Amino acid sequence: MKKIICLLLALCMAFAIVACAKTEGPKPTDPTTPTDPTTPTDPTTPTDPTTPTVEPDTSYTIRIYSNSNSADRVEWFVKKAADAGFTVSIDDNSVISGDSAAVQAANEKQDGDIIFGLNETRWGQIIGGKYENLSLLDWTPTWAGKVGDFKYDGKAYGIVIQNILMLYRNDEYGTNGAELHFEHWADVVNSGYKWYRQNKVGGTTNANINSAMLYAFVDPSSPAGGISVDGWKTLWKFCAEGISGGDDFKYGFDPLNRGDVAVSEYYSSALYGQIDAAANGSEHPLKGGLEPENWALVDIADGTYYIAEYVGILDKAGRTEAETAQVKAFAEWFGGADMQAAWAEEWDTYPCNSDAASAVYATTPAIYTIKNFALNNVAGTDMNYAEYVAAHTAEWTNIMTNLGFYWADNNAPAEPDWDNLDWATLTQKAE
Repeated sequence: MKKIICLLLALCMAFAIVACAKTEGPKPTDPTTPTDPTTPTDPTTPTDPTTPTVEPDTSYTIRIYSNSNSADRVEWFVKKAADAGFTVSIDDNSVISGDSAAVQAANEKQDGDIIFGLNETRWGQIIGGKYENLSLLDWTPTWAGKVGDFKYDGKAYGIVIQNILMLYRNDEYGTNGAELHFEHWADVVNSGYKWYRQNKVGGTTNANINSAMLYAFVDPSSPAGGISVDGWKTLWKFCAEGISGGDDFKYGFDPLNRGDVAVSEYYSSALYGQIDAAANGSEHPLKGGLEPENWALVDIADGTYYIAEYVGILDKAGRTEAETAQVKAFAEWFGGADMQAAWAEEWDTYPCNSDAASAVYATTPAIYTIKNFALNNVAGTDMNYAEYVAAHTAEWTNIMTNLGFYWADNNAPAEPDWDNLDWATLTQKAE
């Protein structure tokens, strides 16, 4: 969808999420707080002092790992790269699905040149040295000053802003005109309406839904991964009483579009494009993108959970200087304004690059103006919620895996005996 949908408030939204408490990086501001459009920008363009003076090896095939890799997106991306003079190799999501799988594959195969996508949690882990075979090349693109706080200086730079959304139908397949107002994301389990729930633990979108659902139950003193037992009970109810899309529907748009559920969760970057094509997948589709006709965002007092995606250059052993020069040239092109504007128009994303954003938007779409609770301080800690998620994400994954959350069908297994669980074991990875 070519989105002269609206157009940017002359600024890139300045909210980044610092994902890992151990990771050095800038503390972001809230995305809903605009910067002063009258502030002059630095006319100088940063250069990368590490750029080799050797000519790039244009015959080199650049190996890429990413979780932003649906089959149609990969096909489009490879062609765009070829048109710009780059030969790239990237797996689509039939081979690698989700951020964990992308990072683990890059770590195991040790053949990567570029990694992009993911979120601050994964980037904090890469930069912090969690993956023994992954390190990032020192690198500063010329557009580094265009991404605001969305950067790990000298290592990785923002490309796309995303958040997780809760949507509902307000027609006869939903609330019949009633408005939905929740205090917390988890309030959906007491809403009285049918809701969609994902059918597996893994994946970036699934993890972000869980992070949003668990926000109201943070308890740093809890042995259950820093979440109260009531939080896990509520998440279990979300699974047990929610409607799974099964293997046919990977995310929550299709069940909502078909009218199978009244409330659903979906990620921001693909929403408007999906609504444009909604009639292809339903006899009674969602209508209206920027001006919704039969759907709305659930008004949640807490707000929602934001992430940003980044691009970084892997320090690949055995790569020549000429090959490295070609990889740097690719990263420079990929995160630049022209490519990110094209990416935004094709895939309905919101760019970190302010020049790209201003080329596509004149006002910020409503789905990017929601309050960001990822930046809220967690009481009793020195972390914001994004950092808290990063510190506990492994424990949460282990709990959900060990207890059998997110079964594939709509037949709920027996609920755990919450009063007699060994949380010290459940927070550990199953053998």
